[in-house]
Amino acid sequence: MGLLSPSLPRGEIFGLLAEFGTPADLYKACEKVRDAGFKRWDAHSPFPVHGLDAAMGLGRSRLPYVTLGFGLTGAITGFVLQLWANGIAYPISISGKPVFNWQPYMPITFELGVLFAAISTVIGMLAFNELPMHYHPLFESKTFERVTDDGFFISIESWDPKFNSIETERFLTQIGAKRVELVKRAPEAA
Repeated sequence: MGLLSPSLPRGEIFGLLAEFGTPADLYKACEKVRDAGFKRWDAHSPFPVHGLDAAMGLGRSRLPYVTLGFGLTGAITGFVLQLWANGIAYPISISGKPVFNWQPYMPITFELGVLFAAISTVIGMLAFNELPMHYHPLFESKTFERVTDDGFFISIESWDPKFNSIETERFLTQIGAKRVELVKRAPEAA
């Protein structure tokens, strides 16, 4: 596995892929999968489905904390840098004005805060989502190609503690899956 591949446990089988007919069916199925106690699973849709993260039982994102932390770091860095340059390293007294005056420092402080926050948000989002990802076992499924058009899917990974290919397939069929497919990995990725 390379740097741009998902970090998945070894094995021939990735898991099961279940297709649902509508976004409402997907939403209801996500609630049932969550309530059944599965931990290693995901929902896939061609567009955002309102409330799906709550139906999946996902917690709050850590990304706002990364953004806040780096935004404050950038603002403090900008302020301290100006304070050091204008008040300590090269103090210049102009017309009897005080050497330290915080108001002129605010534009740079603000801009560096925004810059650090924006860059850290993009990098954090990519890192938390394990992107870019040039290979994923679901890409091996011909059925999964519909996820970018009109397909609504749930994938349950084989290393989920509750995963049993026969029982999990039966469960997915009972909750309304139109089709359930066993997804295997490509031989070089296994």
